[in-house]
Amino acid sequence: MELHQLQMLRELGELGSVKAVADTLSVTPSAVSQQISLLQRQVSTPLTRKDGRNLVLTEAGKVLADAGADVINAMAGAKAAIGAYQQDPGGTVTVSGFHSAGQALFAPLVRRLADAGPAGLAPAPALPRVRLSDEDVAQHDFPALTARYDLVLAHRMDHSPAWPDARVRVIPLAHEPLDIAVATNHPLAALSELSPEDVVAYPWVASRSGYSPADVLTAIGAVASRPVDVVHRINDYSAAAALVSTGEVIGLLPRYTSGLAADSGVTLRPLSGISTRRRIDLLARPETLKRASVMIVAQALQQVMAELTGD
Repeated sequence: MELHQLQMLRELGELGSVKAVADTLSVTPSAVSQQISLLQRQVSTPLTRKDGRNLVLTEAGKVLADAGADVINAMAGAKAAIGAYQQDPGGTVTVSGFHSAGQALFAPLVRRLADAGPAGLAPAPALPRVRLSDEDVAQHDFPALTARYDLVLAHRMDHSPAWPDARVRVIPLAHEPLDIAVATNHPLAALSELSPEDVVAYPWVASRSGYSPADVLTAIGAVASRPVDVVHRINDYSAAAALVSTGEVIGLLPRYTSGLAADSGVTLRPLSGISTRRRIDLLARPETLKRASVMIVAQALQQVMAELTGD
């Protein structure tokens, strides 16, 4: 078995299609299919099966993909022992973030890394070069992004399934409440804390299904024994906050990463009786965290988040 064949099998399990694997590895789909076919010839159990137009892993394929991940991780460890690549603090690090995290953390991260190189030093200390992207995906899709990025800013609600720690490593950043957002002149703004019964009768702006605020709204409806009237489905918190400021709807916004300005016209109030906290974590593949440059960026993100939350 070749290492690149195991990698392609692993990526097929993560990404779900031959085309996605080809795009990620910068090869042609036919090359991916050919290498997986060569790998299949070396084992007697089918590794893949057709699911509609896509090729997906069988249970045996998943077992081999997981074993292949361990091999890849071990090879990365060997490179760390002898290769300058792993020890280079000035390497390029790719980071993806969901929208509110990117809005709150990306600029402070860049400034912190720039400030880490004091002026006047000769030669200047090597620092990571970050390449930032935004990826707005449902919670269960975050781990697969580690196929494309070194570090993935991800979020999940407390009650949702834990990240698959057999496939990714998790660096906790924050435990952030989602607060009720109302216009500053809204009747609910006069209360210091709100209950599901207080908020259920008002029209709402909320995220699409599969994202954190939608889960909280379902819980509000269950506790208040009546459905929540969702008028607008918008994932972008800036757009949602602008609608809330009109006083026509209320919503849910993250306490630390919503990026609300002092003159936004929006007030945040905590919700009682329901767990509204989400975990903001950094996800990465085990082998990726062996790189010095990646760890420098991860530590910088931890520091930026600590300043944002006051921890």
